[in-house]
Amino acid sequence: MLGQPSAVDAPNVPALAAPAPTPRRATIQWRRLSPRIWIGLSVVGLMIFLAVTADFLTPYDPNYQDYSAFRQPPSLDHLFGTDQVGRDVYSRVIYGTRISLLVGVIAVGIGMTAGVLIGLVAGLYRGWMDETLMRIMDAIHAFPALVLALAITAALGTGIVNIMIAIGIVYMPSYARLVRGQVLSVRERDFVVAAQLLGASMPRLMFFHIWPNVTAPIIVQASLNVSTAILTEASLSFLGLGVRPPTPSWGSSLQGGYQYLSTAPWLSIYPGIAIFIAVLAFNLFGDGLRQLLDPRLRARGEA
Repeated sequence: MLGQPSAVDAPNVPALAAPAPTPRRATIQWRRLSPRIWIGLSVVGLMIFLAVTADFLTPYDPNYQDYSAFRQPPSLDHLFGTDQVGRDVYSRVIYGTRISLLVGVIAVGIGMTAGVLIGLVAGLYRGWMDETLMRIMDAIHAFPALVLALAITAALGTGIVNIMIAIGIVYMPSYARLVRGQVLSVRERDFVVAAQLLGASMPRLMFFHIWPNVTAPIIVQASLNVSTAILTEASLSFLGLGVRPPTPSWGSSLQGGYQYLSTAPWLSIYPGIAIFIAVLAFNLFGDGLRQLLDPRLRARGEA
């Protein structure tokens, strides 16, 4: 018909792009992806709050001994009862949160820092340096974790600082091997090769090009290792090689209460529950974080 352009004469109109997903949809996918992150993070946040405000949330000094209240059961005066020397179990459990978090985070930080540096150097320089560092890491990793921590603590002596160093040395090989494997993969990528051709130095390649691309598995490993560090500290304190008494610690509370399980079970029940909750919280958070940072697990969760 006249006045109407034909299909040939019609101008080429560009196709409209598909609308981007709204922030609301992204939020729903995040929640559907990993709700365990929020559970673990909420419990960890509560533990941090208890550790910071322990001075205000506890009715008694954790080391105060009431000689008229030996092994009293839980009551309104003592929510978790009293121990074998009259100390308030609730106060000692709350203060023990501070010790466990401090040891767990700093010990993992020590092992992660040393292991990451060793893994970066070994994976980037290769050759005899790689062989030497990795054989040392293999020798350390060959020992059972608790046995090695016991040996190091026995050599250094008891105390919070020595426990942190011992646990950090135990976890150092796992970070070194993990980082080395990631570096061997990343160093062959185009952007690293291009940086080398442009004359980038080894330290610059290490910290500005390779390190930012290997952080995801290290973060997941660290979040999971905090829970095992708390268990290791509790085990060392239970065996008498951990935190020096009378400093409140979950492991030392278990050590003092296990012999009264038949007459005063609350001495071991409440510290044991605290250890269980802390380890479960960090494992949930680490597992959810792994699903978030791993594309394969994330795609499986969305499906």
